Amino acid sequence: MNLKVIGTGSKGNAYLLENEEEAILIECGVNIKAIKQAIKFNIKKIVGCLVTHEHGDHAKSIKEVMAAGIQVYATEGTLKACGVFGHHRVCTLVQTTFIIGNFAVKGFDVEHDAAEPVGFLINHKETGNILFLTDTVYSPYTFRGLNNIIIEANYDGEIAKRKLSDMEFLRNRIIQSHMSIDTCIDFLNANDITAVNNIVLIHLSDSNSHEKAFQYRVAKATGKNVTVAYNGLEMEFNKTPFGI
Repeated sequence: MNLKVIGTGSKGNAYLLENEEEAILIECGVNIKAIKQAIKFNIKKIVGCLVTHEHGDHAKSIKEVMAAGIQVYATEGTLKACGVFGHHRVCTLVQTTFIIGNFAVKGFDVEHDAAEPVGFLINHKETGNILFLTDTVYSPYTFRGLNNIIIEANYDGEIAKRKLSDMEFLRNRIIQSHMSIDTCIDFLNANDITAVNNIVLIHLSDSNSHEKAFQYRVAKATGKNVTVAYNGLEMEFNKTPFGI
């Protein structure tokens, strides 16, 4: 299995988990053309699209994705906020596990300024258990049996305080809706990550983060392989380091 980062950050988020047979799209906050290019225009390969919430940098192309024949999975609140609730190309997430192709997916609630935002637990025989967690102040849950983690590390509190000292509203909005690097590390340390292969840091703020420092701090705290996502990143994303 490969992880492809089509887009990450406030300008747009979209991620593909793909093997030779199928792919699942997580978020559609980029232009539909970029999604089609990432899948080499084999759009039928995408078995579903998971959307965490309705904000444009995560759901910009939801209607175009549906028009391309891809089933969208999100909460009722998200679907209503996007104006697509009840469409035949959507499935409403409830407190159960959905089987999408060979992926098993379960949503869980998070803390963000959106209608009904969620994170995702995704399982596939090649990847094991993947945690996808973004756009949340913190996680009210801990998880066991994880093999790969894709997690937001949006900002550094000290950098935000310094750079946004005269922009109180913006500073408060970031602090009250996104995960800081400190909270990210605390969360990782609160979970059993013994079997985790990859930790991928996503949704870094353009101006309130430090890529190399974030990577170093998380690697030091966890002892794991840590990658900072960037547009165009492709990496192996298997249950074991060598895809055995």
